[in-house]
Amino acid sequence: MSKRILQGVVVSDAGDKTIVVRVERRVKHTLYKKFIRRSKRYHAHDPENVHSVGDIVRIRECRP
Repeated sequence: MSKRILQGVVVSDAGDKTIVVRVERRVKHTLYKKFIRRSKRYHAHDPENVHSVGDIVRIRECRP
């Protein structure tokens, strides 16, 4: 089974060894047929604390 790989922007690095990544996707409105941007925030592991706010990163899903 393949793992999803998402690309997003780091919005917070305040936690120790943890970053918050905002992933945006575009969905089409069912009635108006216009594309809308939807975003979701994911917490990702950053063991060396190398990423900072504004970096573009790729995250991969894994088992909890």
